[in-house]
Amino acid sequence: MSNPVYRRAVELMEAELGEELVALDADAGTCFGFNEVATSVWRRLAKPASFDRLRDGLVAEYDVSEDQCTAELQRLLDDLVERGLIRIVS
Repeated sequence: MSNPVYRRAVELMEAELGEELVALDADAGTCFGFNEVATSVWRRLAKPASFDRLRDGLVAEYDVSEDQCTAELQRLLDDLVERGLIRIVS
């Protein structure tokens, strides 16, 4: 998959703490803390989004190179998939 599309896999109860987010998966009883960038990605995934769209949005929002953003975003998305918070839909 050269440009996979991601979507949220669960609905979380959310509370904002400044630029960060604390989220609870009530069904699983699991709590997550999202830093500013992870919060931005989570917000963007309110609707399914491709990797390229997510990356391009972050590059526009933050002072980061495309290469660095690509690597760090992939790690974040892989972690969110592993935790069952998001899934790849295509």
